[in-house]
Amino acid sequence: MRRVLAGLAAVAVLAAAACGDGGTDEPEAGTTTAPKGDLVVLAAASLTEAFTRIQQDFRAAHPDLQVTISYGGSSALAQQITAGAPADVFAAASPATMQTVVDAGDAAGDPAVFVRNQLVIATAKGNPRGIRTLGDLRKPGLKVALCAEQVPCGAAAKKAGVDVEPVTLEQDVKAALAKVKLGEVDAALVYRTDVKAAAADVDGVEFPESARAINDYPIVALRNAPNPSAAAAFVAFVRSEKELRVLTDAGFQKP
Repeated sequence: MRRVLAGLAAVAVLAAAACGDGGTDEPEAGTTTAPKGDLVVLAAASLTEAFTRIQQDFRAAHPDLQVTISYGGSSALAQQITAGAPADVFAAASPATMQTVVDAGDAAGDPAVFVRNQLVIATAKGNPRGIRTLGDLRKPGLKVALCAEQVPCGAAAKKAGVDVEPVTLEQDVKAALAKVKLGEVDAALVYRTDVKAAAADVDGVEFPESARAINDYPIVALRNAPNPSAAAAFVAFVRSEKELRVLTDAGFQKP
């Protein structure tokens, strides 16, 4: 009997050793590995303030991940992606610019609309030129900045029926807003979120025509993402209820 028990004990020791050999290198079945490494996100300029907060939240949740977000005009970012620029996620300010990436085969799956945004008229603080309506932008001598038509904020302005001769056409909404803040123009067509973020420097004038041109914002992980697991995690994080509150607090509308 002692020999049998000794033999069973030896077998148990060998089995435990076999299970333990290299066991720390493999995750247990059913577990997932937290994303780590580098994540590159290309995002519409109008997302700057909200995504800066979301970036902080995402980094807090994934401390082993280095997150870089580059902001710009959606059309320019889409061109960079289709030209082969390395990136993991694209967040655009309109479905049309996102479609450029989809048509080129650079999207990993279907883009999802995560927020919406609406145009307002940005004026200098105190609205010194007394702009109350869209038609007021045609007052003689009034200097107006618009986004270029290929940029989502420019396309939205056209769809809203804006008929103004601008003194400048900008390549993203932040550049148009900067013209107002610097006093180079009297007004600019920008998003509600931009005016809210710059409330210390500008005022916003709502106009009913903007309801015809509310922009949907889609997001997608990219097909050639260098870090696909982190890309998928970031897209899911942006669409979570917690981060939707961050976006709506910034002035975005729910999809």
